[in-house]
This record gives sequence, C-alpha cells and structure tokens, in this order.
Amino acid sequence: MFESLQDGLTSAIRTLRGRGKLTELNMRDGLRLVQQALLEADVSFLVVKEFMSRVTEEAIGERVLKSLDPSQQLVAIVHRELIELMGPVDHSLHLASDVSVLMLCGLQGSGKTTTCAKLGRLIKQRSRRPMLVAADLQRPAAIEQLVILGQNLAIPVYHEPGATNPVAVCRNAVQKARSDDVDVLILDTAGRLHVDDELMEQLAKIDRRVEPDQVYFVVDAMTGQDAVNSAKAFNEALELDGVILTKLDGDARGGAAISVKAVTGVPIKFIGTGEHLDALEEFHPERMAGRILGMGDILSLVAQAQQKFDQEEMAQQEARLRKGEFTLDDFRKMLTQANRLGPLNKVMGLIPGMGNLADTLGDADAEKEMKRLAGIVDSMTPDERRNPNRVIDQSRRRRIAAGAGVAPHEVNDLVKQFDGMADLMKQMSGMGMRGRMQAVQQLTKSGALNPGARLAKQKKGTGKRMTAKERAKAKRQREKESRRRKRETREK
Repeated sequence: MFESLQDGLTSAIRTLRGRGKLTELNMRDGLRLVQQALLEADVSFLVVKEFMSRVTEEAIGERVLKSLDPSQQLVAIVHRELIELMGPVDHSLHLASDVSVLMLCGLQGSGKTTTCAKLGRLIKQRSRRPMLVAADLQRPAAIEQLVILGQNLAIPVYHEPGATNPVAVCRNAVQKARSDDVDVLILDTAGRLHVDDELMEQLAKIDRRVEPDQVYFVVDAMTGQDAVNSAKAFNEALELDGVILTKLDGDARGGAAISVKAVTGVPIKFIGTGEHLDALEEFHPERMAGRILGMGDILSLVAQAQQKFDQEEMAQQEARLRKGEFTLDDFRKMLTQANRLGPLNKVMGLIPGMGNLADTLGDADAEKEMKRLAGIVDSMTPDERRNPNRVIDQSRRRRIAAGAGVAPHEVNDLVKQFDGMADLMKQMSGMGMRGRMQAVQQLTKSGALNPGARLAKQKKGTGKRMTAKERAKAKRQREKESRRRKRETREK
C-alpha cells in the first residue's frame, strides 16, 4: 500500500539530511521532489497545488530553516498537512434504535458485494443484528455471491428470485427486517462499468423511496483519479455520507485516498485491505499519514492483534511470562499467532522503524523461513521444547534435523537464538507497551525475533565479488558439508 508514494517522499526528505546548512533554495529543491512524488502517486493536480502551497509556506519559514533538524521539521509539516487533507473522519455509523438502512453503491468491479458482507461482519461484531439485501439485479451472479457470503458469516440475506424491480426488493426488505427483529439493513445495489443516467436514476429512486440513513460509495483504489471523478458524480446524485476504498493491498498508488476527501468533501470511512471477510478497517487519517511517511502504524497492528489473536491463549502466555517461563512451545504459538496477521513484510511495515528492514526481505523467503523454524520445533518432543539446552545433545539434534528436513547445525542455530529471545521475553514481562515495542525492535534488528533477518544478511553479502582464493575455500566448505550429510544419511 502506497509503496511508490512512500518511496518518493522518503527520497525527497533524504536529500535534505546530512547537509551542513539548509537554505530556502535547497529546501525548495526538496519540496519539488515532494510535489513530484505526490503527482506520480496520482494525487489530483489541484489538490497537490493547494497542499504544496501550505507546506511550502511553513517549510521555508525561518523557524524551520534554523532548527536543529530541518528535515524532521519538514516530515512533521507534511504529516500534519496529510492528516488535514484526508480528515477529519466521523467513524460512527449513526445507527438508530429502529431499523437503520445503509446503502452501498458504486461501479461494477469495485468489490461492492464483498464489501457489503465485510461491513455486515463488522456491524455484527458491534452486537447489532444485520441483514444483507441482494438488490443488484443486473449482474447475474451477484445474488448468489451475496447469499454464499451471508452463509459464511451467519448473516441473513434477503433476496427475491426472479425479481426485476430493485426498489420493490429494498422496500420489502425493510418490512422483513422489522418482522425478523433485524436492526441494520445493508443494501447491495447494482453497478455499471461507468457512470450513466440509467444507473443514477435507479439509485436515486431507491434513495427517495427507501430513504437510507447512510449512503456509502464503494470505490476501487487501483482506478486512481477515476475513483475521485466517479465519487464526485455519485455524490452530486445521492449526497454521499462516506466512501469505502477497496483493494488498498494491491498496486494502488495512493492518490485516490489522498484526493477523494479534498475533491468531494466526503470522508473515507473504511478501507479494504485484503480479500478475506475480516479485511475491512476504519480509516484513520493520522494512521494513514504515518504509513505514507514510513512511520509505521502500531495502533492498527494492536487492533488487528486484538481481533485475530486467541485472547485466552495470549492471557495464558502473559501469565507464564510473568512467572519467568518461556519455552519453545511458547515460541511456536507466537509464530502461529503472527501468521494470522498476514505476510511478515506487511506486519513489519506497521512497526515504527521496521519498514526499511521489511523492504529488504522477500515475502516468499520470509514465509519460508517461518515455516522452517516451525518445522524444527514440531520435530521436537515436549521435553526437548521445554529444556532445549539441557536435553538436546548431538544425537537428538540429528534426529530433529531429519524430521524437519534441515541440517543439524540449523537446529543448533535455533536453540542459540532461542536463548537470547527467552531472556528478552522475560525482561519484557515487566514492561509497558512502549518498552515492549522497543524490545521488539531490538529483537527484530538482531534477527532473534525476525527469522528473515538472517536471509537479509545473506542477500547483503551476495553482491560482493569473491576472489579466486575465497571461491576455492567456499567450494571446499560445500564439499565438506556434502560429505558430512552423506555420512549422516548412511548412519541413519
């Protein structure tokens, strides 16, 4: 998400660092790079123009140029202006005590039907009783798709097979909701490949006859400026209450997220960050600005952890840590919990200071390394997991390695890493959230908590040209390792 924009802004700010003295001239050079990064990310030209006018006015002031760290002052200014540009956002859905009707509209292919189900799941988590309404009678598979999604979430779906009038379907759904004690109705309306009069007239009729409490426009972030233009058209026809930006986990350049509020005046309420039904988040301008500037988003990471982690298991681990207990079993459970948050690179990008390290790792390599470690632990007996240093001798190391499909020295490496991690985890048991995050950063940088760091170090060294002597030595080591493995295979 926002990789190109993040890279551009980081590069622009980096040009100002390390200079003996900043002047108005070289500050303007840096600001031009900021402007270029925004335009390349597909942010509206008028929005960029107004944004840069405000940033420049502050950035070339005497207070910034004469500060101890002008580049950090520029980061603070850009961060503050990004928040102003994308916010404020009222996250309340303004649900009534009676039946509240939420209407979703948008172009075909924006992910509207899936978003309808995601929103239903979110509302159900808030102890409300939602019902989904299949009012998209244009797309052949829309009704069937919504019914299947509703079954997966245990949320009722109202649909009328063979119906041709979406207004009647929506009005009948309201009556059904009242009789079935449903308090939130979510309408999945029809879309088109582009904005046209027929589509707008149909949506306007539903708006007049059903009078939804909230109207949300669902838009694909990957459509760039077209997303902003279509949002503007829908807002003029329906008076939108919010925008839901989907597919932000793809190749979105981020321009739509930054432009849509400034151009339409309609706030982004939610963002879709994946295909799974739990991948819908509230949009927080201050958190998004932090992600764009590579400052991480620890609050979103904590919120995801609270939703996706087994809270009972986490409480048990917490109690064990407070007693000074941490075993390879606990480490294995940590790996399982971490996998629930998604790809390792994505998680690391949310941790302040870890974004650059995340960029050095490939998703496939990092995930492969995580599975390798889990496989080694799974090949151990319960006693070996509890007391690895005392129990695991050379023969057991070979047996574990054979079971995990790795070399014996890799088992030894894990045990050594675990020693350092166990000490740090015990220290963390008495820390607050801030102290724990600092400890996590230390662990990740050292490679104790981040199995991909070892891969990053390997990759860093592969770019160096080896001498003939070094190549010969490396060849002898490979041959020696090969003979050792063959010997171990014969012994087994």
